[in-house]
Amino acid sequence: MSLPLAKMSCPAYQCFQALKIKKHHLPLCAARWSSTSVVPRITTHYTIYPRNKDQRWEGVNMERFAEEADVVIVGAGPAGLSAAVRLKQLATEHGKDIRVCLVEKAAQIGAHTLSGACLDPCAFEELFPDWKEKGAPLKTPVTEDRFGILTEKYRIPVPILPGLPMNNHGNYIVRLGHLVSWMGEQAEAVGVEVYPGYAAAEVLFHEDGSVKGVATNDVGIQKDGAPKTTFERGLELHAKVTVFAEGCHGHLAKQLYKKFDLRASCDPQTYGIGLKEVGLDYQNPYLSPFREFQRWKHHPSIRPTLEGGKRIAYGARALNEGGLQSVPKLTFPGGLLIGCSPGFMNVPKIKGTHTAMKSGSLAAESVFKQLTDENLQSKTTGLHVTEYEDNLKKSWVWKELYAVRNIRPSCHGFLGIYGGMIYTGIFYWIFRGMEPWTLRHKGFDCDQLKPAKDCTPIEYPKPDGQISFDLLSSVALSGTNHEHDQPAHLTLKDDSIPVNRNLSIYDGPEQRFCPAGVYEFVPLEQGDGYRLQINAQNCVHCKTCDIKDPSQNINWVVPEGGGGPAYNGM
Repeated sequence: MSLPLAKMSCPAYQCFQALKIKKHHLPLCAARWSSTSVVPRITTHYTIYPRNKDQRWEGVNMERFAEEADVVIVGAGPAGLSAAVRLKQLATEHGKDIRVCLVEKAAQIGAHTLSGACLDPCAFEELFPDWKEKGAPLKTPVTEDRFGILTEKYRIPVPILPGLPMNNHGNYIVRLGHLVSWMGEQAEAVGVEVYPGYAAAEVLFHEDGSVKGVATNDVGIQKDGAPKTTFERGLELHAKVTVFAEGCHGHLAKQLYKKFDLRASCDPQTYGIGLKEVGLDYQNPYLSPFREFQRWKHHPSIRPTLEGGKRIAYGARALNEGGLQSVPKLTFPGGLLIGCSPGFMNVPKIKGTHTAMKSGSLAAESVFKQLTDENLQSKTTGLHVTEYEDNLKKSWVWKELYAVRNIRPSCHGFLGIYGGMIYTGIFYWIFRGMEPWTLRHKGFDCDQLKPAKDCTPIEYPKPDGQISFDLLSSVALSGTNHEHDQPAHLTLKDDSIPVNRNLSIYDGPEQRFCPAGVYEFVPLEQGDGYRLQINAQNCVHCKTCDIKDPSQNINWVVPEGGGGPAYNGM
Protein backbone atom coordinates (compact mmCIF):
# COMPACT_ATOMS: atom_id res chain seq x y z
CA MET A 1 0.00 0.00 0.00
CA SER A 2 1.48 3.35 -1.03
CA LEU A 3 0.84 7.01 -0.34
CA PRO A 4 2.90 10.02 -1.47
CA LEU A 5 5.25 10.81 1.42
CA ALA A 6 4.83 14.54 1.04
CA LYS A 7 1.06 14.23 1.56
CA MET A 8 1.19 12.23 4.77
CA SER A 9 0.39 14.07 7.95
CA CYS A 10 3.32 14.61 10.29
CA PRO A 11 2.35 14.14 13.95
CA ALA A 12 2.80 17.09 16.27
CA TYR A 13 6.17 16.29 17.72
CA GLN A 14 6.72 19.53 19.60
CA CYS A 15 5.63 19.10 23.20
CA PHE A 16 7.81 21.20 25.43
CA GLN A 17 8.45 19.83 28.89
CA ALA A 18 10.18 21.35 31.88
CA LEU A 19 13.68 20.04 32.37
CA LYS A 20 13.92 17.70 35.33
CA ILE A 21 17.58 17.54 36.11
CA LYS A 22 18.60 16.99 39.71
CA LYS A 23 21.95 17.85 41.14
CA HIS A 24 22.01 14.76 43.32
CA HIS A 25 25.13 12.63 42.97
CA LEU A 26 25.88 9.73 45.26
CA PRO A 27 28.85 10.10 47.59
CA LEU A 28 31.49 7.39 47.50
CA CYS A 29 30.42 6.11 50.90
CA ALA A 30 26.76 5.66 49.85
CA ALA A 31 25.23 2.22 49.61
CA ARG A 32 25.91 0.92 46.14
CA TRP A 33 23.32 -1.77 45.78
CA SER A 34 19.68 -2.34 46.41
CA SER A 35 18.59 -4.46 49.37
CA THR A 36 15.40 -5.55 47.62
CA SER A 37 15.24 -8.60 45.39
CA VAL A 38 12.74 -6.89 43.03
CA VAL A 39 14.40 -4.80 40.33
CA PRO A 40 12.33 -1.71 39.46
CA ARG A 41 11.34 -1.81 35.80
CA ILE A 42 13.00 0.99 33.83
CA THR A 43 12.88 0.04 30.16
CA THR A 44 9.54 -0.21 28.37
CA HIS A 45 10.68 0.17 24.76
CA TYR A 46 9.47 -2.40 22.22
CA THR A 47 13.05 -3.21 21.15
CA ILE A 48 13.49 -4.80 24.59
CA TYR A 49 9.92 -5.94 25.25
CA PRO A 50 8.44 -7.06 21.88
CA ARG A 51 4.88 -5.98 21.23
CA ASN A 52 3.84 -9.38 19.88
CA LYS A 53 4.18 -10.64 23.46
CA ASP A 54 2.25 -7.72 24.97
CA GLN A 55 -1.54 -8.22 25.26
CA ARG A 56 -2.11 -4.46 25.16
CA TRP A 57 -1.14 -4.52 21.48
CA GLU A 58 -3.57 -7.22 20.42
CA GLY A 59 -5.82 -5.99 17.62
CA VAL A 60 -3.77 -2.87 16.88
CA ASN A 61 -3.31 -2.26 13.16
CA MET A 62 0.42 -2.64 12.48
CA GLU A 63 0.31 -2.12 8.72
CA ARG A 64 2.82 0.40 7.37
CA PHE A 65 2.58 2.45 4.19
CA ALA A 66 5.53 2.15 1.84
CA GLU A 67 7.21 4.57 -0.54
CA GLU A 68 9.64 3.67 -3.32
CA ALA A 69 12.71 5.75 -4.18
CA ASP A 70 15.93 5.20 -6.04
CA VAL A 71 18.07 6.32 -3.12
CA VAL A 72 17.16 6.89 0.53
CA ILE A 73 19.60 8.83 2.70
CA VAL A 74 19.43 8.67 6.50
CA GLY A 75 20.69 11.84 8.14
CA ALA A 76 20.77 15.43 6.89
CA GLY A 77 24.22 16.43 8.06
CA PRO A 78 27.11 17.56 5.84
CA ALA A 79 27.70 14.05 4.45
CA GLY A 80 24.06 13.14 3.77
CA LEU A 81 23.27 16.48 2.16
CA SER A 82 26.43 16.33 0.04
CA ALA A 83 25.41 12.90 -1.26
CA ALA A 84 21.88 14.07 -1.99
CA VAL A 85 22.95 17.23 -3.81
CA ARG A 86 25.62 15.43 -5.84
CA LEU A 87 23.16 12.74 -6.94
CA LYS A 88 20.73 15.33 -8.25
CA GLN A 89 23.54 17.31 -9.90
CA LEU A 90 24.60 14.18 -11.79
CA ALA A 91 21.00 13.36 -12.70
CA THR A 92 20.58 16.84 -14.19
CA GLU A 93 23.90 16.67 -16.06
CA HIS A 94 22.97 13.32 -17.65
CA GLY A 95 19.27 13.93 -18.14
CA LYS A 96 18.19 11.18 -15.74
CA ASP A 97 15.23 11.11 -13.37
CA ILE A 98 16.35 9.83 -9.97
CA ARG A 99 14.21 10.06 -6.84
CA VAL A 100 16.27 10.90 -3.77
CA CYS A 101 14.59 10.97 -0.34
CA LEU A 102 16.42 12.21 2.73
CA VAL A 103 15.07 11.72 6.27
CA GLU A 104 16.30 13.62 9.32
CA LYS A 105 15.32 13.07 12.96
CA ALA A 106 15.61 16.77 13.90
CA ALA A 107 12.52 18.94 13.57
CA GLN A 108 14.50 21.33 11.36
CA ILE A 109 17.54 20.76 9.19
CA GLY A 110 20.60 21.71 11.22
CA ALA A 111 18.87 21.60 14.61
CA HIS A 112 20.90 18.55 15.72
CA THR A 113 24.17 19.72 14.16
CA LEU A 114 26.87 20.58 16.66
CA SER A 115 30.46 21.54 15.91
CA GLY A 116 32.96 24.20 16.79
CA ALA A 117 33.56 24.21 13.10
CA CYS A 118 36.69 25.59 11.68
CA LEU A 119 35.86 24.43 8.16
CA ASP A 120 38.33 23.30 5.55
CA PRO A 121 36.31 24.39 2.48
CA CYS A 122 37.89 22.08 -0.12
CA ALA A 123 35.01 19.56 -0.43
CA PHE A 124 32.40 22.30 -0.04
CA GLU A 125 33.91 24.27 -2.92
CA GLU A 126 33.97 21.15 -5.11
CA LEU A 127 30.26 20.65 -4.51
CA PHE A 128 29.25 24.32 -4.66
CA PRO A 129 31.79 26.17 -6.83
CA ASP A 130 29.44 29.19 -6.90
CA TRP A 131 28.85 29.25 -3.14
CA LYS A 132 29.76 32.92 -2.78
CA GLU A 133 27.18 33.97 -5.36
CA LYS A 134 24.58 31.80 -3.64
CA GLY A 135 25.26 33.42 -0.27
CA ALA A 136 26.62 30.45 1.70
CA PRO A 137 27.26 31.40 5.35
CA LEU A 138 31.07 31.31 5.15
CA LYS A 139 31.84 34.80 6.40
CA THR A 140 34.83 34.56 8.71
CA PRO A 141 38.18 33.39 7.31
CA VAL A 142 40.85 32.32 9.80
CA THR A 143 43.44 35.06 10.26
CA GLU A 144 45.61 33.65 13.05
CA ASP A 145 46.42 30.36 14.82
CA ARG A 146 47.56 30.00 18.43
CA PHE A 147 48.46 26.62 19.83
CA GLY A 148 49.71 25.78 23.30
CA ILE A 149 50.02 23.19 26.04
CA LEU A 150 48.28 24.03 29.30
CA THR A 151 49.85 23.17 32.61
CA GLU A 152 47.92 23.69 35.84
CA LYS A 153 48.54 27.44 35.82
CA TYR A 154 50.50 28.26 32.69
CA ARG A 155 50.39 27.99 28.92
CA ILE A 156 53.39 26.79 26.93
CA PRO A 157 53.15 28.26 23.41
CA VAL A 158 53.85 25.82 20.56
CA PRO A 159 54.63 27.17 17.10
CA ILE A 160 52.44 25.94 14.26
CA LEU A 161 54.76 25.28 11.39
CA PRO A 162 53.56 25.24 7.78
CA GLY A 163 52.32 21.79 6.85
CA LEU A 164 51.25 20.73 10.35
CA PRO A 165 47.63 19.53 10.54
CA MET A 166 46.74 22.26 13.06
CA ASN A 167 47.50 25.01 10.52
CA ASN A 168 44.18 26.67 9.62
CA HIS A 169 45.31 29.00 6.84
CA GLY A 170 42.54 29.14 4.23
CA ASN A 171 39.83 27.78 6.54
CA TYR A 172 36.63 29.43 7.75
CA ILE A 173 35.03 29.78 11.17
CA VAL A 174 31.40 28.75 10.68
CA ARG A 175 28.28 27.94 12.64
CA LEU A 176 27.87 24.49 11.18
CA GLY A 177 24.14 24.29 11.90
CA HIS A 178 23.59 27.36 9.74
CA LEU A 179 25.75 25.91 6.97
CA VAL A 180 23.82 22.63 7.09
CA SER A 181 20.53 24.53 6.97
CA TRP A 182 21.78 26.37 3.87
CA MET A 183 22.80 23.06 2.29
CA GLY A 184 19.32 21.75 2.98
CA GLU A 185 17.88 24.65 1.00
CA GLN A 186 20.24 23.87 -1.88
CA ALA A 187 19.22 20.20 -1.77
CA GLU A 188 15.54 21.06 -2.06
CA ALA A 189 16.32 23.49 -4.89
CA VAL A 190 17.83 20.70 -7.00
CA GLY A 191 14.93 18.34 -6.32
CA VAL A 192 15.90 16.31 -3.26
CA GLU A 193 12.90 15.37 -1.11
CA VAL A 194 13.95 16.44 2.38
CA TYR A 195 11.86 15.25 5.34
CA PRO A 196 12.85 16.66 8.76
CA GLY A 197 11.10 15.25 11.80
CA TYR A 198 11.22 11.66 10.50
CA ALA A 199 13.53 9.47 12.54
CA ALA A 200 14.75 6.28 10.83
CA ALA A 201 14.18 3.61 13.45
CA GLU A 202 14.63 0.29 11.65
CA VAL A 203 16.65 -1.20 8.79
CA LEU A 204 14.55 -3.24 6.38
CA PHE A 205 15.92 -6.24 4.48
CA HIS A 206 15.03 -8.18 1.34
CA GLU A 207 14.65 -11.96 1.54
CA ASP A 208 18.17 -12.33 0.11
CA GLY A 209 19.58 -10.38 3.08
CA SER A 210 20.35 -7.16 1.23
CA VAL A 211 19.15 -3.83 2.63
CA LYS A 212 15.70 -2.86 1.38
CA GLY A 213 15.44 0.54 3.05
CA VAL A 214 14.38 1.93 6.41
CA ALA A 215 11.24 2.46 8.45
CA THR A 216 10.58 5.63 10.39
CA ASN A 217 9.59 5.34 14.03
CA ASP A 218 6.07 4.71 15.30
CA VAL A 219 4.41 7.53 17.23
CA GLY A 220 1.66 7.60 19.81
CA ILE A 221 3.04 5.18 22.41
CA GLN A 222 2.66 5.71 26.15
CA LYS A 223 5.59 5.86 28.53
CA ASP A 224 4.69 2.39 29.81
CA GLY A 225 4.83 0.97 26.27
CA ALA A 226 1.08 0.77 25.63
CA PRO A 227 -0.49 2.24 22.46
CA LYS A 228 -2.29 5.58 22.67
CA THR A 229 -5.49 6.24 20.77
CA THR A 230 -3.32 8.41 18.49
CA PHE A 231 -0.94 5.55 17.65
CA GLU A 232 0.42 5.74 14.13
CA ARG A 233 2.78 3.32 12.42
CA GLY A 234 5.97 4.55 10.86
CA LEU A 235 6.55 4.76 7.13
CA GLU A 236 8.62 2.32 5.09
CA LEU A 237 11.03 3.86 2.60
CA HIS A 238 12.35 1.37 0.05
CA ALA A 239 15.31 2.07 -2.21
CA LYS A 240 17.76 0.43 -4.56
CA VAL A 241 20.52 1.89 -2.36
CA THR A 242 20.22 3.20 1.21
CA VAL A 243 22.93 5.62 2.34
CA PHE A 244 23.54 5.81 6.10
CA ALA A 245 24.80 9.22 7.20
CA GLU A 246 23.70 9.20 10.84
CA GLY A 247 26.79 10.83 12.29
CA CYS A 248 29.01 9.48 15.03
CA HIS A 249 27.87 6.15 16.54
CA GLY A 250 24.67 5.88 14.56
CA HIS A 251 22.20 3.41 16.04
CA LEU A 252 21.34 1.87 12.66
CA ALA A 253 25.02 1.63 11.73
CA LYS A 254 25.57 -0.38 14.93
CA GLN A 255 23.07 -2.94 13.66
CA LEU A 256 24.70 -3.03 10.23
CA TYR A 257 28.16 -3.61 11.75
CA LYS A 258 26.83 -6.80 13.33
CA LYS A 259 24.63 -7.91 10.44
CA PHE A 260 27.42 -7.69 7.84
CA ASP A 261 30.44 -8.00 10.17
CA LEU A 262 31.76 -4.65 8.91
CA ARG A 263 34.25 -4.17 11.76
CA ALA A 264 36.00 -7.53 11.38
CA SER A 265 39.20 -6.04 9.97
CA CYS A 266 39.55 -2.70 11.77
CA ASP A 267 40.51 -1.43 15.21
CA PRO A 268 37.79 -0.55 17.73
CA GLN A 269 36.48 2.96 17.25
CA THR A 270 37.55 5.38 19.96
CA TYR A 271 35.74 8.59 20.81
CA GLY A 272 35.81 12.02 22.36
CA ILE A 273 32.94 14.15 23.58
CA GLY A 274 32.70 17.60 22.08
CA LEU A 275 31.94 19.81 25.05
CA LYS A 276 35.55 20.68 24.73
CA GLU A 277 37.16 17.54 23.34
CA VAL A 278 37.45 15.10 26.26
CA GLY A 279 38.66 11.66 25.25
CA LEU A 280 36.21 8.92 26.24
CA ASP A 281 39.05 6.50 26.88
CA TYR A 282 39.57 7.94 30.36
CA GLN A 283 40.01 5.52 33.28
CA ASN A 284 38.75 7.27 36.42
CA PRO A 285 34.99 6.66 36.84
CA TYR A 286 34.75 9.82 38.94
CA LEU A 287 35.65 12.01 35.98
CA SER A 288 32.87 14.24 34.66
CA PRO A 289 33.43 15.61 31.13
CA PHE A 290 30.99 18.47 31.81
CA ARG A 291 32.77 19.51 35.00
CA GLU A 292 36.18 19.17 33.36
CA PHE A 293 34.94 21.63 30.76
CA GLN A 294 33.80 24.08 33.44
CA ARG A 295 37.14 23.81 35.23
CA TRP A 296 39.06 24.28 31.97
CA LYS A 297 37.36 27.62 31.39
CA HIS A 298 38.96 28.98 34.57
CA HIS A 299 42.50 28.35 33.35
CA PRO A 300 44.48 31.64 33.47
CA SER A 301 45.05 31.56 29.72
CA ILE A 302 41.38 30.81 28.89
CA ARG A 303 39.43 32.90 31.39
CA PRO A 304 40.33 36.35 29.92
CA THR A 305 38.77 35.37 26.61
CA LEU A 306 35.46 34.53 28.30
CA GLU A 307 35.24 37.30 30.89
CA GLY A 308 32.51 39.80 30.14
CA GLY A 309 30.84 37.44 27.67
CA LYS A 310 27.38 35.91 27.85
CA ARG A 311 26.54 32.24 27.66
CA ILE A 312 23.97 31.87 24.89
CA ALA A 313 23.84 28.16 24.06
CA TYR A 314 24.96 24.71 25.15
CA GLY A 315 25.30 21.31 23.57
CA ALA A 316 27.38 18.14 23.44
CA ARG A 317 28.12 15.45 20.86
CA ALA A 318 30.42 12.45 20.68
CA LEU A 319 32.96 12.39 17.85
CA ASN A 320 35.05 9.66 16.27
CA GLU A 321 38.75 9.79 17.08
CA GLY A 322 39.92 6.40 15.86
CA GLY A 323 41.10 7.61 12.46
CA LEU A 324 42.05 5.35 9.58
CA GLN A 325 42.63 2.27 11.77
CA SER A 326 39.01 2.34 12.94
CA VAL A 327 37.24 2.81 9.61
CA PRO A 328 35.00 -0.24 8.98
CA LYS A 329 34.07 -1.84 5.70
CA LEU A 330 31.92 0.80 4.03
CA THR A 331 29.67 -1.11 1.65
CA PHE A 332 27.25 -4.03 1.88
CA PRO A 333 24.41 -5.32 -0.31
CA GLY A 334 21.83 -2.55 -0.56
CA GLY A 335 23.67 0.18 1.31
CA LEU A 336 26.77 2.06 2.35
CA LEU A 337 28.17 4.25 5.14
CA ILE A 338 29.34 7.84 4.74
CA GLY A 339 30.57 10.73 6.87
CA CYS A 340 31.02 10.57 10.61
CA SER A 341 29.04 7.34 10.82
CA PRO A 342 32.09 5.24 9.84
CA GLY A 343 34.41 8.00 11.08
CA PHE A 344 36.54 10.10 8.72
CA MET A 345 37.67 12.75 11.19
CA ASN A 346 41.24 13.99 10.88
CA VAL A 347 42.00 13.85 14.60
CA PRO A 348 45.08 16.11 14.93
CA LYS A 349 43.42 18.60 12.58
CA ILE A 350 40.20 18.31 14.67
CA LYS A 351 38.20 18.42 11.46
CA GLY A 352 35.84 15.95 9.86
CA THR A 353 33.30 18.04 7.98
CA HIS A 354 35.38 18.29 4.80
CA THR A 355 36.12 14.56 4.70
CA ALA A 356 32.48 13.73 5.52
CA MET A 357 31.28 15.91 2.63
CA LYS A 358 33.75 14.38 0.22
CA SER A 359 32.73 10.86 1.22
CA GLY A 360 29.12 11.83 0.46
CA SER A 361 30.04 13.17 -2.98
CA LEU A 362 32.09 10.07 -3.81
CA ALA A 363 29.28 7.82 -2.67
CA ALA A 364 26.82 9.70 -4.87
CA GLU A 365 29.04 9.33 -7.92
CA SER A 366 29.45 5.60 -7.34
CA VAL A 367 25.74 5.05 -6.70
CA PHE A 368 24.75 7.09 -9.76
CA LYS A 369 27.00 4.98 -11.96
CA GLN A 370 25.29 1.77 -10.86
CA LEU A 371 21.78 3.19 -11.03
CA THR A 372 22.30 4.25 -14.66
CA ASP A 373 24.23 1.17 -15.80
CA GLU A 374 21.85 -0.55 -18.22
CA ASN A 375 24.07 -3.64 -18.33
CA LEU A 376 24.35 -4.03 -14.57
CA GLN A 377 23.66 -7.52 -13.26
CA SER A 378 23.30 -7.35 -9.49
CA LYS A 379 23.67 -10.49 -7.39
CA THR A 380 21.29 -9.08 -4.79
CA THR A 381 18.05 -7.11 -4.92
CA GLY A 382 19.66 -4.21 -3.09
CA LEU A 383 22.63 -2.91 -5.10
CA HIS A 384 26.10 -3.49 -3.66
CA VAL A 385 28.12 -0.40 -4.59
CA THR A 386 31.64 -1.70 -3.89
CA GLU A 387 33.12 0.95 -6.18
CA TYR A 388 32.48 3.60 -3.51
CA GLU A 389 35.04 2.20 -1.09
CA ASP A 390 37.56 1.79 -3.91
CA ASN A 391 37.07 5.39 -5.02
CA LEU A 392 37.35 6.68 -1.47
CA LYS A 393 40.69 4.92 -1.02
CA LYS A 394 41.96 6.60 -4.20
CA SER A 395 40.86 10.06 -3.04
CA TRP A 396 42.57 12.79 -1.03
CA VAL A 397 40.42 11.74 1.96
CA TRP A 398 42.28 8.45 2.38
CA LYS A 399 45.64 10.08 1.71
CA GLU A 400 44.96 12.70 4.37
CA LEU A 401 43.82 10.18 6.99
CA TYR A 402 46.70 7.83 6.22
CA ALA A 403 49.26 10.57 6.81
CA VAL A 404 47.96 11.30 10.33
CA ARG A 405 46.95 7.75 11.31
CA ASN A 406 49.63 7.33 13.99
CA ILE A 407 49.40 10.71 15.72
CA ARG A 408 46.61 9.94 18.20
CA PRO A 409 47.75 6.43 19.17
CA SER A 410 51.29 7.81 19.67
CA CYS A 411 49.89 9.86 22.58
CA HIS A 412 49.23 6.65 24.54
CA GLY A 413 52.90 5.80 24.94
CA PHE A 414 55.14 6.28 27.97
CA LEU A 415 55.48 10.05 27.41
CA GLY A 416 51.78 10.64 26.81
CA ILE A 417 50.86 13.74 24.83
CA TYR A 418 54.48 14.92 24.85
CA GLY A 419 55.51 11.71 23.16
CA GLY A 420 52.74 12.27 20.63
CA MET A 421 54.09 15.75 19.86
CA ILE A 422 57.61 14.42 19.38
CA TYR A 423 56.27 11.68 17.13
CA THR A 424 54.27 14.21 15.12
CA GLY A 425 57.28 16.47 14.70
CA ILE A 426 59.45 13.68 13.37
CA PHE A 427 57.18 11.38 11.43
CA TYR A 428 54.49 13.77 10.23
CA TRP A 429 56.18 17.12 9.72
CA ILE A 430 59.37 15.64 8.29
CA PHE A 431 58.23 12.36 6.69
CA ARG A 432 54.53 13.22 6.13
CA GLY A 433 53.27 10.01 7.72
CA MET A 434 55.13 7.69 5.37
CA GLU A 435 56.50 5.47 8.14
CA PRO A 436 55.98 1.80 7.20
CA TRP A 437 54.00 0.88 10.33
CA THR A 438 50.59 1.65 11.79
CA LEU A 439 50.10 2.04 15.53
CA ARG A 440 47.05 0.42 17.09
CA HIS A 441 44.46 1.64 19.57
CA LYS A 442 44.39 0.06 23.00
CA GLY A 443 40.77 -1.15 22.91
CA PHE A 444 37.18 -0.07 23.40
CA ASP A 445 36.53 3.08 25.42
CA CYS A 446 33.94 1.23 27.51
CA ASP A 447 36.63 -1.18 28.73
CA GLN A 448 38.99 1.51 30.04
CA LEU A 449 37.27 2.40 33.33
CA LYS A 450 38.91 1.15 36.51
CA PRO A 451 36.87 0.07 39.55
CA ALA A 452 35.99 2.98 41.84
CA LYS A 453 37.96 1.44 44.69
CA ASP A 454 41.14 1.84 42.67
CA CYS A 455 40.56 5.52 41.85
CA THR A 456 40.50 8.83 43.70
CA PRO A 457 37.28 10.86 43.69
CA ILE A 458 37.65 14.18 41.87
CA GLU A 459 36.64 17.33 43.73
CA TYR A 460 35.42 19.89 41.21
CA PRO A 461 35.07 23.58 42.12
CA LYS A 462 31.58 25.01 42.29
CA PRO A 463 30.52 27.04 39.23
CA ASP A 464 30.70 30.80 39.65
CA GLY A 465 27.76 31.58 37.36
CA GLN A 466 29.92 33.86 35.21
CA ILE A 467 32.59 31.70 33.61
CA SER A 468 31.47 28.26 34.75
CA PHE A 469 27.90 27.05 35.13
CA ASP A 470 25.77 24.26 36.53
CA LEU A 471 24.38 21.45 34.39
CA LEU A 472 20.71 22.41 34.87
CA SER A 473 20.94 25.90 33.42
CA SER A 474 23.30 24.72 30.67
CA VAL A 475 21.00 22.02 29.29
CA ALA A 476 18.12 24.48 29.37
CA LEU A 477 20.01 26.47 26.71
CA SER A 478 20.18 23.50 24.35
CA GLY A 479 16.47 23.79 23.52
CA THR A 480 16.11 20.08 24.19
CA ASN A 481 12.58 18.71 24.27
CA HIS A 482 10.96 15.32 23.90
CA GLU A 483 7.38 14.20 24.22
CA HIS A 484 7.36 13.12 27.87
CA ASP A 485 4.73 10.41 27.51
CA GLN A 486 6.72 7.99 25.36
CA PRO A 487 9.00 5.05 26.24
CA ALA A 488 12.52 6.16 27.14
CA HIS A 489 14.76 5.92 24.10
CA LEU A 490 17.73 5.20 26.39
CA THR A 491 17.03 1.49 26.68
CA LEU A 492 18.61 -1.02 29.04
CA LYS A 493 19.20 -4.60 27.99
CA ASP A 494 18.99 -5.58 31.68
CA ASP A 495 17.39 -3.21 34.21
CA SER A 496 19.35 -4.74 37.09
CA ILE A 497 22.84 -3.96 35.77
CA PRO A 498 23.03 -0.22 36.55
CA VAL A 499 22.75 -0.85 40.30
CA ASN A 500 24.13 -4.37 40.65
CA ARG A 501 27.22 -3.75 38.51
CA ASN A 502 27.80 -0.14 37.46
CA LEU A 503 26.97 1.38 40.84
CA SER A 504 28.58 -1.33 42.94
CA ILE A 505 31.82 -1.50 40.95
CA TYR A 506 32.21 1.93 39.28
CA ASP A 507 30.13 4.14 41.60
CA GLY A 508 27.60 4.80 38.85
CA PRO A 509 29.67 6.53 36.13
CA GLU A 510 26.57 7.23 34.00
CA GLN A 511 25.57 9.98 36.44
CA ARG A 512 28.85 11.71 35.53
CA PHE A 513 29.68 10.88 31.90
CA CYS A 514 26.27 12.08 30.62
CA PRO A 515 26.51 15.82 29.79
CA ALA A 516 22.74 16.34 30.12
CA GLY A 517 21.80 14.90 33.52
CA VAL A 518 19.85 12.03 31.99
CA TYR A 519 21.02 9.41 34.49
CA GLU A 520 20.80 9.65 38.27
CA PHE A 521 20.70 7.17 41.12
CA VAL A 522 17.92 7.95 43.56
CA PRO A 523 16.89 6.25 46.83
CA LEU A 524 14.30 3.50 46.60
CA GLU A 525 10.80 4.57 47.64
CA GLN A 526 10.69 1.56 49.97
CA GLY A 527 13.59 -0.19 51.64
CA ASP A 528 17.28 0.58 51.45
CA GLY A 529 19.36 1.06 48.35
CA TYR A 530 19.10 2.95 45.08
CA ARG A 531 17.57 2.70 41.66
CA LEU A 532 18.55 4.28 38.35
CA GLN A 533 16.28 7.03 37.11
CA ILE A 534 16.44 7.96 33.42
CA ASN A 535 15.39 11.50 32.56
CA ALA A 536 15.11 10.77 28.85
CA GLN A 537 13.50 14.12 28.06
CA ASN A 538 16.87 15.81 28.79
CA CYS A 539 18.86 13.78 26.24
CA VAL A 540 20.87 15.89 23.76
CA HIS A 541 21.55 12.86 21.52
CA CYS A 542 25.32 12.92 22.13
CA LYS A 543 25.57 9.07 22.29
CA THR A 544 28.14 9.18 25.12
CA CYS A 545 26.16 6.76 27.29
CA ASP A 546 25.97 4.15 24.53
CA ILE A 547 29.73 4.45 24.05
CA LYS A 548 31.11 4.70 27.60
CA ASP A 549 28.79 2.43 29.62
CA PRO A 550 31.25 -0.13 31.07
CA SER A 551 28.61 -2.86 30.92
CA GLN A 552 27.49 -1.98 27.38
CA ASN A 553 23.97 -2.29 28.72
CA ILE A 554 22.66 1.03 27.37
CA ASN A 555 21.36 1.01 23.82
CA TRP A 556 20.42 4.42 22.38
CA VAL A 557 17.51 4.30 19.93
CA VAL A 558 15.62 7.13 18.25
CA PRO A 559 12.80 8.86 20.11
CA GLU A 560 9.76 10.20 18.29
CA GLY A 561 10.86 12.24 15.29
CA GLY A 562 11.45 15.92 15.99
CA GLY A 563 12.57 15.32 19.58
CA GLY A 564 15.99 16.26 20.91
CA PRO A 565 18.03 19.45 20.99
CA ALA A 566 17.13 22.54 19.00
CA TYR A 567 20.52 24.05 18.30
CA ASN A 568 20.56 27.39 16.54
CA GLY A 569 23.71 27.37 14.45
CA MET A 570 25.91 25.43 16.87
